[in-house]
Amino acid sequence: MSVSDNKGAGDTGGIEESAEPATGSHDGVASEPAGKFAAILALPNDDPKKTVAVALALCLVCSIVVSAAAVLLRPAQQANAELDRRKNVVEVAGLVEGNAVEASEVETLFDSIERRIVDLESGEFTEEVDAASFDQRAAAADPDLGVGIAPDADIAGIGRRSRFAEVFLVRDGDDLQQVVLPVHGLGLWSTLYGFIALEGDLRTISGLKFYDHAETPGLGGEVENVAWRSKWEGKFAFDEEGGLRISVAKGAVPANAPDAAYSVDGLAGATLTSRGVTNLLRYWLDEEGFGPFLAKLGESGPSGS
Repeated sequence: MSVSDNKGAGDTGGIEESAEPATGSHDGVASEPAGKFAAILALPNDDPKKTVAVALALCLVCSIVVSAAAVLLRPAQQANAELDRRKNVVEVAGLVEGNAVEASEVETLFDSIERRIVDLESGEFTEEVDAASFDQRAAAADPDLGVGIAPDADIAGIGRRSRFAEVFLVRDGDDLQQVVLPVHGLGLWSTLYGFIALEGDLRTISGLKFYDHAETPGLGGEVENVAWRSKWEGKFAFDEEGGLRISVAKGAVPANAPDAAYSVDGLAGATLTSRGVTNLLRYWLDEEGFGPFLAKLGESGPSGS
């Protein structure tokens, strides 16, 4: 009995002892990464392994935070960009002045403007694309919505353009008061994006504004200067025969110069940016750009419809 009991106890102990290593092995696998991390943290602060490990951990955490912030903030950024675009449209049309304007006022004024999509090749209004979701920059790169520009015709230096463009019609009742056209082209360091507003006669410039560029501050960046922008008001883009004449001069334009009505003072120290503005306007107001549209709009009479 004593021998049997001892044997049973010995057998039980053997089973328990054989089970313990299995349990210990499982816990060891689960805790191995934590153990390695603890071992790294236990190293002296000046140990290269610890320095590299901590740096990698910080990079990982920071990248996760930045990525999450970018995703979470994207809707707000897109909404702000669209609000800024709308503000530029109403500002170049002369419906607001200065920066102290509420977002609600911008939205109200923008909603009073007629938005239409134009087929640039035919010059006709089209419903082929939705004005509410149309992105002209993205469309230019799209194989179906964009077209390449022949080098000899690409005076704006943009390479490709969209087949369509969004235009903005400002009316007083049924009469067309202004048409606002998006324009862009190469300056010295960047592509300049902006809007030009023409009065109802489709000849007289009522405003020009660039809202996105990376030209040199104090030089080409003066395209944003309110004083320089005001010089465009009342200038003629076209002569009475319909010839495209507008340009940025090299230096100041004498009041008695033969082309004074079609020329704007150049930007001091920014010859290439000034030339870029001339080229982009002549591209977009001519046959490759809005020329066919402006011709058809003029044929439709005061209503511009």
